[in-house]
Amino acid sequence: MRTVVGYLLIVFFLILVADAQEASPAQSSSASTPAPQETGAETNRQRPASEPSHHDMSTMPGMHMDSEVSNLPSPHDGSGTGWQPASVPAHEWMTMLGGWDFMAHGVIFVTFNDQGGPRGAGKAESVNWAMLMQQHSLGKGTILFREMFSAESLTSPHPGFPQLFQTGETYHGQPLVDHQHPHNVFSELALYYTRPLSDKLTWLLYGGPAGEPALGPVTYLHRASASELPAAPLAHHLQDSTHLVFGVITTGLILGRFKLEGSAFNGREPNEQRWSIQLGPLDSWSGRISVAPTRNWTAQYSYGFLNHPEAFEPDNQRRQTASVEYNRPITRGNWATSVVWGRRHKDQASTTQNSYLLESTLNFLDRNYVYTRLELVDKDELFPDNPTQPSYRIGGYTFGGVRDLIQNRAWQLGLGADVTFNSKPASLDATYGNNPVSFRIFIRMRPGLATHMH
Repeated sequence: MRTVVGYLLIVFFLILVADAQEASPAQSSSASTPAPQETGAETNRQRPASEPSHHDMSTMPGMHMDSEVSNLPSPHDGSGTGWQPASVPAHEWMTMLGGWDFMAHGVIFVTFNDQGGPRGAGKAESVNWAMLMQQHSLGKGTILFREMFSAESLTSPHPGFPQLFQTGETYHGQPLVDHQHPHNVFSELALYYTRPLSDKLTWLLYGGPAGEPALGPVTYLHRASASELPAAPLAHHLQDSTHLVFGVITTGLILGRFKLEGSAFNGREPNEQRWSIQLGPLDSWSGRISVAPTRNWTAQYSYGFLNHPEAFEPDNQRRQTASVEYNRPITRGNWATSVVWGRRHKDQASTTQNSYLLESTLNFLDRNYVYTRLELVDKDELFPDNPTQPSYRIGGYTFGGVRDLIQNRAWQLGLGADVTFNSKPASLDATYGNNPVSFRIFIRMRPGLATHMH
């Protein structure tokens, strides 16, 4: 932690010195802080027709709107430094106090989860997370602090959330199979600084003891296309599992509608002590290029090297991901869709696994949602006691819907359900059954569409 904090403090000291030397008394008394290029216009968020627009970023200190900036995503809606389309709806609370902007968002799912087949189980559970953000001008730029928390270590059944064919991390010293691990209490503790260098060029710096490197798409926890799904993708550990690492520094440039960034980070997966911060050397790295051609589209390609990420595998991993996200506001609703590819190569074993994901959520007539997630994933960890087992191509096909029972400026409370079908090689029939079918029934609670509280 001393290394991460030390680097960040040195960089910020240099920023403040440079800004102090450049600023003149006249400028400091009359000019407003230039806006970071990565702001994202949020005046066109979808909300019930009777609700006025409250989430106007142009009213925040240090923010201004023009046609170029309005196409760029907001740092409040992604994860790490990842980009979602600028037009995604924001379910969050906002207020301003003393020159600071305060934001909060999150979700709670209370679920009965029944996984079919011989390896399945039926459990009551709760997937949940909350994020706090504080934003202020700093020098000639803007700084955003993020803190993300989860109580899943208390609300998940043992050994984790049942999910057929899911793998990754450990429980009681053994690899987790057919379960999704709970997330850590401290899921993000990071800062995000942006400073315009010219009209078209902005420098960014991100880092902290818990955060996300520039690797992969926006994590499923924050993706608009997955906003109604309580379950993690089966491809999580091939696509976006680095949304939490303990120790990360990212820097990059935003040039027009493009962003180029690189990260140094601790690539090890969190251990079973979900309440602790498990710092380690920054011995892994990644790079990512992103583009936001319009308010409704973003895309990214990323590549990373992870040093010994899994506790029970000596292998280093090389990961590639590519994704396209599309969001379209519609009358009394919104349509969000993501396509993601992820590849993992294990150096020592010299094996490669691929994953493909399509997910989409349609909100219509204000209170109604239908969604799907379709994926194909190569799984080589279903039998950890027999490492000679081959990799299996697994399919997951989820279809569901939610109806908001309560929907106002403060809260949305919805009742939902989904069903998941799986495909697999016939050689797994004896273990998983011929045609396992799983379902979830849940209540979902989250903030209402962006409101500005005074």
